[in-house]
Amino acid sequence: MAQFSHLSFALLPRSASSAPFRLQLHPRISFPTPSFQIRDSSSPSPSASISGSKPKVVVTRERGKNGKLSKALAKHGINCLELPLIQHTQGPDLDRLPTVLSTDASFDWVVITSPEAGLVFLEAWKVAGTPNVKVGVVGAGTASIFNEVMQSSGRSLDIAFAPSKATGKVLASELPKSDKRRCTVLYPASAKASNEIEEGLLNRGFEVVRLNTYSTVPVHHVDQMVLKQALSCPVVSVASPSAVRAWVNLISESEERNISVACIGETTASAAKSSGLKNVYFPTQPGFEGWIGSILEALRAHDNS
Repeated sequence: MAQFSHLSFALLPRSASSAPFRLQLHPRISFPTPSFQIRDSSSPSPSASISGSKPKVVVTRERGKNGKLSKALAKHGINCLELPLIQHTQGPDLDRLPTVLSTDASFDWVVITSPEAGLVFLEAWKVAGTPNVKVGVVGAGTASIFNEVMQSSGRSLDIAFAPSKATGKVLASELPKSDKRRCTVLYPASAKASNEIEEGLLNRGFEVVRLNTYSTVPVHHVDQMVLKQALSCPVVSVASPSAVRAWVNLISESEERNISVACIGETTASAAKSSGLKNVYFPTQPGFEGWIGSILEALRAHDNS
């Protein structure tokens, strides 16, 4: 089991919020007057700019969230082109999350399986009065969201578990289960996520409460000039099945043959192959560093072809 250091920042006194829980979607999820915010730590432009270098990799995450990958690839001398394919919207259960956290803090685990799920959970956790909860995360990328927020806000949260491999299936099989009769899990997730995690936990005897707190949808508009430029890049990077579907819907069969697809993990790669994409690369161990390795592998294959 992968180990994470527990966060040691002081917990502020809990105070119940009487304000109603509302969202503004412009276009990502946001809560009223949040006290902390995650921003990409790279330069203001999310595409790493290398003077005189033609873009080789298309980065497709939600606008404003491509800087980390672009900056990492820039260290390898690779320029990126930002083409956001997805955006996040409010899920049907989002309004319930602060109430569930504030009125039923007896969950043995809160399971978080993506950075976006982590951000949405943390906002609701604050609204709920920062109750004591024990969190299991799918991998280092998701854990980093909690580390950044906790350091910036001075709050404490118990990040107690990550699986030996960063997939939902392995998380469900390895999440520690206490000897007591009833062991409960709160699972805030994307409405697009499969049932793999809750089914795996239920089969092991956990009681699972799933809340669909957000969803992922294609962007409403794609700049055709940027898309034309993207189609001349040898590699497109994707971090979710939703991004794969959005990409496939944008391009023709003849165009997709010339572009390799570098996926963040096995689940996204399976979606890419199922969609008919041919040159699909993904790491054995899912995660950010493995994703970079897959992108570099795809570029090497292109250069040698």
